[in-house]
Amino acid sequence: MWRLLEVVAASAVIVYLILCALLFFFQRSFIYFPPPASDNYGATMITLPVTGARVLVSTWPKESRRALVYFGGNAEDVSVNMPAFSAGFPDRAIYLIHYRGYGGSSGKPSEKALFADALVLFDEVYATHPDIDVVGRSLGGSVAVYVASRRPTARLVLVTPFDSLRDLAGRQFPYVPVRWFMLDTFETRKFVPQVTAPTVIIAAEHDEIVPRESTELLRSRFKSGLASFTVLPGVGHNTISNSSDYMPLLRGAPPNGQH
Repeated sequence: MWRLLEVVAASAVIVYLILCALLFFFQRSFIYFPPPASDNYGATMITLPVTGARVLVSTWPKESRRALVYFGGNAEDVSVNMPAFSAGFPDRAIYLIHYRGYGGSSGKPSEKALFADALVLFDEVYATHPDIDVVGRSLGGSVAVYVASRRPTARLVLVTPFDSLRDLAGRQFPYVPVRWFMLDTFETRKFVPQVTAPTVIIAAEHDEIVPRESTELLRSRFKSGLASFTVLPGVGHNTISNSSDYMPLLRGAPPNGQH
């Protein structure tokens, strides 16, 4: 009997260790879901001058000092936003980055690569458009906060952002020490204290991906009076852009939701 229990316990330990190993070696497949290249929706495609990859950016050129730079979510084809953005921001040049491995860009995504490429994009845009709104959605919210903490951003907009991907992963896998072996932690909270740009945070009432408390915790880390907070009713994490209030909030209209 004891021998049987020892075998069962040893087998359980082996299975647990195998699970941990699989989560470690394939962890980025749980974070990044690169979409294939798609229709450019009338955008002009440019290549970002970075090393180690061919990073594409969908653009809507405009001779204006104002621009919008957008960082998408972990499975988002950012190109589909171009029609709405070009109509909603007719006075701005628009830049939608395709992360490494996304939408025809080469290379593999990682936190380090996304952050570095984002700064390169901002600097390229800033050379001709010194008034830049930075918008980030979900995973892209962490990238956007990082950029705003290091560059002169005119305005920051965060759509369904989270406080820390490390914490979200810990909640998703409570019995596995993922917090300790994550390579890409996206701890957005670390960069918030350096943000000085007026910030708009937009949450979805029925967000099934990012818990409300994570978004509210992130909001609490901004300097007093710097960030507004709105919850859009009747929408989820992936449907928030369907709200009639979504584009007005991106443009800077007074929020009509909860604060």
